Amino acid sequence: MKITIKHQETFSRGELLLRSFFGFFYIMIPHMFLLYFLQIAGGLLSFISWWAVLFTGKYPQSFYEFQLNLQRWSLRVGLRLLNLADGYPAFGLNSADSNSNIEIENSESLSRGLLLLRLFFGMFYVIIPHGFLLMFRAIACMFIAFIAWWIVLFTGKYPESMFNFVIETQRWSIRVSLYMKFMTDIYPPFHGREIE
Repeated sequence: MKITIKHQETFSRGELLLRSFFGFFYIMIPHMFLLYFLQIAGGLLSFISWWAVLFTGKYPQSFYEFQLNLQRWSLRVGLRLLNLADGYPAFGLNSADSNSNIEIENSESLSRGLLLLRLFFGMFYVIIPHGFLLMFRAIACMFIAFIAWWIVLFTGKYPESMFNFVIETQRWSIRVSLYMKFMTDIYPPFHGREIE
């Protein structure tokens, strides 16, 4: 699994202000409206895929592509709303983004035992420990985003250490999400650093 998010050399102050004051209207409303319905479809596909994995040991490829592209679209929008990337996020499940990408191969076989374990005990061994830690990281990210906003406004640069902290939080959250959607058997590590 590889989640790549590029750190820009410079950021547009104009776009920063535009996103800050009007981003809710021109980014969040149209994208979130569409993503809301696609997330519902994604939930239904996860339910069907769970049964497919239980009986066949494999996640259906077309469902897998849908879920992965949905995750990519959500990431594109999130990066803009958090001021981590300039440019308007592309609409559509098959759209590409020069600032980010998620690559994960559909396994030839997934463990039925892990599938059942996640269903019955995922709350205890995945959601609670990861969610607890990610909650504190999310709070820290809000403070970092506030400070970084001012730095970008005055310098046009997002400090790399701050950027990396927020990105690692995003990456960690995505790994947990993909694991809980039964798309991988690899337990998410308790960090967001890139894994080779």
